[in-house]
Amino acid sequence: MTMRIAILGAGPSGLAQLRAFESARRAGAEVPEIVCYEKQSDLGGMWNYTWRTGLDAYGEPVHGSMYRYLWSNGPKEALEFADYSFEEHFGRPIASYPPRAVLRDYIMGRIEKSGVRDQIRFNMAVQWVEYSAQTGRFTVTVRDLKKDELVTEQFDRVIVATGHFSTPNAPFFEGLERFPGRVLHAHDFRDACEFTGKDLLLVGSSYSAEDIGTQCYKYGAKSVTFSYRSAPMGYDWPATFDERPLLLRLEDDIAHFADGSSRKVDAIVLCTGYQHHFPFLCDELTLRTRNRLYPGDLYKGVFWIDNPKLVYLGMQDQYYTFNMFDAQAWYVRDEILGRVTLPDTTTMRADSEAWVAREEATTSVEEDIDFQTTYVRDLLDATDYPDFNVEAVAALFKEWKHDKQADILGYRNHSYRSVLTGTLAPPHHTPWMEAMNDTLEAFLADREVEDVRKIA
Repeated sequence: MTMRIAILGAGPSGLAQLRAFESARRAGAEVPEIVCYEKQSDLGGMWNYTWRTGLDAYGEPVHGSMYRYLWSNGPKEALEFADYSFEEHFGRPIASYPPRAVLRDYIMGRIEKSGVRDQIRFNMAVQWVEYSAQTGRFTVTVRDLKKDELVTEQFDRVIVATGHFSTPNAPFFEGLERFPGRVLHAHDFRDACEFTGKDLLLVGSSYSAEDIGTQCYKYGAKSVTFSYRSAPMGYDWPATFDERPLLLRLEDDIAHFADGSSRKVDAIVLCTGYQHHFPFLCDELTLRTRNRLYPGDLYKGVFWIDNPKLVYLGMQDQYYTFNMFDAQAWYVRDEILGRVTLPDTTTMRADSEAWVAREEATTSVEEDIDFQTTYVRDLLDATDYPDFNVEAVAALFKEWKHDKQADILGYRNHSYRSVLTGTLAPPHHTPWMEAMNDTLEAFLADREVEDVRKIA
């Protein structure tokens, strides 16, 4: 009987797995039958923009956390696929910091070239996965959203590629229920123009707070205040930005902070992170972790140690993204094809615990980058994934962090050199703070194009 594999999700991680198997097939290998279930109507995962929040048209939780006017907050040269450069896709070099639509186009391009779209079943929401020790197989039940019918199939392997930036972690603050303005989680943030002329409070000091705050400032927010739990971000903010200790309570529209200060705010965005949430998995298959560089209970960061037939892709906190997902997917593919042999459970658990301890010993961003670089290198060295200079990518990340620290509103104007082609990216035609149009067409044009969607 032909082995059957279920891939849950057709975002960057799931697509990486499809691409890995297709690469082996084209090289002459016999590959399993693959079915990829995707809840949305097209591939791309989080890179699909939707105006919807809460529930989708079929009553399923909206997956996407993308917002209009989102631009990459890291250089594209640090996430480039080793087998498909940006230059190959666009036919010419492009600037280092593209908007969402450009990155999605790049992701789509590699998949369309690979020809694996027919393995994806769209509008299929996974409802339940369980494993039978008697048969050694998984039972996967999905809801066909268009037909409103449940479909159940059997698989030998299950690869969870649903991501972990979709289910909000939304803490409560005293008085929040009586706050007269808008309150939302970053997951539901869609358009910075909504906050033009408003005093905005962002609870959190991570990448989402940083990016949403600068986006709202760019599109006319009156002021931006960050409330941090442990430490301020410490950038050289413009005068209309402020950083305060943790929000304690709200009295009407007055926010009170842990240092005894207070200020009036019109709207609040909770940039308080996401949960690893897998409601479709039974308890013995569920990964439980906070957002970290090396989740426990996973061998090589992907194999569920208690049952290695179950795989989790992309569950790490991420500096590396697309190319790390590729490294994981190639390694998983080679284990399934018998090219890599997993050790016994005791050895796998000891290896995982050693990685976790190593992560917990890091004390700086630079050490975190080096840790994840070592992890990616460990995976790459075991497979035939096209070699690329991952250490040079690490240097890019460190340069990026320096550029951000030096100019939080202008770092996206910098250019970096591709580790694949050696080409230095050209500057964008418009400085980021002045580039108000986030469309693919505007980015690829030779000048800024007016965005007719912009709210006056």
